[in-house]
Amino acid sequence: MENVTALKGKNADVRAAIAAERRELADLFDTLRTGQWNEQSLCAGWRVREVAAHMSMGFRLSLPRTLGELVKAHGNLHLMTDRLARRDAAVHSTTALAAFLRDNAHHPWTPPVGGLTAALGHDVVHGLDITVALGLDRRVPEDRLRILLDGIRPSGLKFFGADLAGVQLCADDLDWSYGSGSPVFGAAQDLLLLAYGRRLPDGRLRGEPSNRFTRSAEEA
Repeated sequence: MENVTALKGKNADVRAAIAAERRELADLFDTLRTGQWNEQSLCAGWRVREVAAHMSMGFRLSLPRTLGELVKAHGNLHLMTDRLARRDAAVHSTTALAAFLRDNAHHPWTPPVGGLTAALGHDVVHGLDITVALGLDRRVPEDRLRILLDGIRPSGLKFFGADLAGVQLCADDLDWSYGSGSPVFGAAQDLLLLAYGRRLPDGRLRGEPSNRFTRSAEEA
């Protein structure tokens, strides 16, 4: 009974974190200028507006519609999400994209794998895809970061194509590290991005292997 009660409490905490993250990001989206919406995000090939459109896809598409779109993409999930993000970014206004996130702060959607923690990761990481690329100084609250940092596993690294072989991630703003090998130092939220397969703008990381995780001028 204690384990069940603890699990319910943990899930409630994650749901609250998800709702807060969505509301805060929606408020931030409302402040972006037109030019910022068209800037490149950390997601390869996606501008800020495509990332924002993708973030609310799970709220707006029913399961039958999602499966239908997946069939159209011949079962290729990445192809499906890319096509829908581009379509929805073109169809919906930036005001609507922000509202989708705010109005669905408590939506129960979760990714196919990973449950509530994965849903929080989806929101936090895509939010960082936008704010880091735009150079905005938004700090993800520590409690949300801790949930995601504590959930890093080799299976997740493989899914996101994150190669951390021979590297130890060492946060310089939290008491946290992951892996073993040559240290890479940075803010905890930047290191979280590495675990999700992202490459960061120059100057955000320290340590001999940091160039492995830095975007080139052509990618920026």
